[in-house]
Amino acid sequence: MSAHRPLRFNAFVMNTNSHIQHGHWRRPDAGQVDFEDVNVWIDLAKTLEAAKFDAMFFADVVGHYGDADADYKVYVRHGLQIPSNDPTVLLGALAVVTENLGLALTSNVAQNHPFNFARQVSTLDHISRGRIAWNIVTGTQDNGARNFGLPQLTDHAERYRWAEEYVDVVYKLWEGSWDEDAVLKDKESGIYADVTKVHKIHHEGERYRVEGPHLPSPSPQRTPLLFQAGSSESGRRFAARNAEAVFIIAPTPEIAKWQIDETRALAVEHGREPDDIKFFQGLTFVVADTQAEAQQKAEEFNSWSSHEGFLAHSAIVDRTGRTYPPETELKDVDTNTAKGFTELLRRSITDREPTVADLASRVTRNNLIVGTPEQIADELEKWQRAGVDGINVINAVIPGSFEEFADKVLPILRERGLAQTEYAPGTLREKLFGAPRLNDRHPAARYRGAFTDQASPEAARTGALA
Repeated sequence: MSAHRPLRFNAFVMNTNSHIQHGHWRRPDAGQVDFEDVNVWIDLAKTLEAAKFDAMFFADVVGHYGDADADYKVYVRHGLQIPSNDPTVLLGALAVVTENLGLALTSNVAQNHPFNFARQVSTLDHISRGRIAWNIVTGTQDNGARNFGLPQLTDHAERYRWAEEYVDVVYKLWEGSWDEDAVLKDKESGIYADVTKVHKIHHEGERYRVEGPHLPSPSPQRTPLLFQAGSSESGRRFAARNAEAVFIIAPTPEIAKWQIDETRALAVEHGREPDDIKFFQGLTFVVADTQAEAQQKAEEFNSWSSHEGFLAHSAIVDRTGRTYPPETELKDVDTNTAKGFTELLRRSITDREPTVADLASRVTRNNLIVGTPEQIADELEKWQRAGVDGINVINAVIPGSFEEFADKVLPILRERGLAQTEYAPGTLREKLFGAPRLNDRHPAARYRGAFTDQASPEAARTGALA
């Protein structure tokens, strides 16, 4: 009997043409070129569920990369995350054609008011019967910030302060506005819900004033499963307080171990336990039956990759929004975006000073595993030993990358006890953590029962009982 614990597997996708592996949309087998066709995603969701993937994880952005004032033709020519469609809307369709697959959406704190966002997520959690996750992000593009009326991206540290208030509002709505037994649906008495168990939250903060009550009644998870993808110091601290799962793209297992260990230690400082957070590493796979065939497929894979696309995606801008040239050494970079990636790259390249161009090349080289199913399983064991709990599988083509992983790699992983054979029952949080709701150590838990009629207005604002 295997001593391994199963790894978790998410399909890392985006409702766009060219997400991570740029250039591959040109391949004859690349279905993502028709991403606007909902059936592309419905068919993929069914494939992933049949393969027992844990979740379908949608990235998202609200603007183009690079210099907001410069020519953006490279992004449009490649279809590089433009056009892109809203994943939140798409999840409603996917929720009704699946039963167990988790559905994760990315939403920037700048793009949606927390009251409206909380309502959308609760609705999706109801539709999916408790399978929604939220990837909490603060944005990386000046163009995206301008699309919501800001002159440029808010300062990096300030964006996380903003995110702290944002999550505070949605926690109050999801966890505190409705008591567990508020909904009666009593046709005889004519009482749908007990008004004494539905509460306004009276949030007043630096950015938001939200009275409440939350309009949806409690969904199966109340608060969705909480992902976070920031790898900077501010991001790691935010994750330590708020995340249940963290998406990392570490260049090596050793760097992953450092990032994971530090974040878990920070979580303990905030009164949580190390295992309250799961870590998912992003990886792309080239799979073949023999080593020789794998190398041949890797050469073909690289022939499709667009260096121009990778450079455009990894563009780093200075404090005034101008793009750094690729040859710029990272020690000379002063940026308000992508801080985590530059920090991790400097940790992984120690024999010379890394450059901006290394960001693009490292994504294609370090996060690509080439080999037979057995060799890939060996590599995944190394990542697991580094502390990784799961993998975000990054595709080159849809659906083929996921079909190949499901058909060739997952059977070997199951033989080694590294992949689940069946879904656990219940909500997404139950499947991953064994409980349907956030545990009492999470900061959102303090709002349970905090807004009763016996609470003072001041207590309602702070979440403390009168």
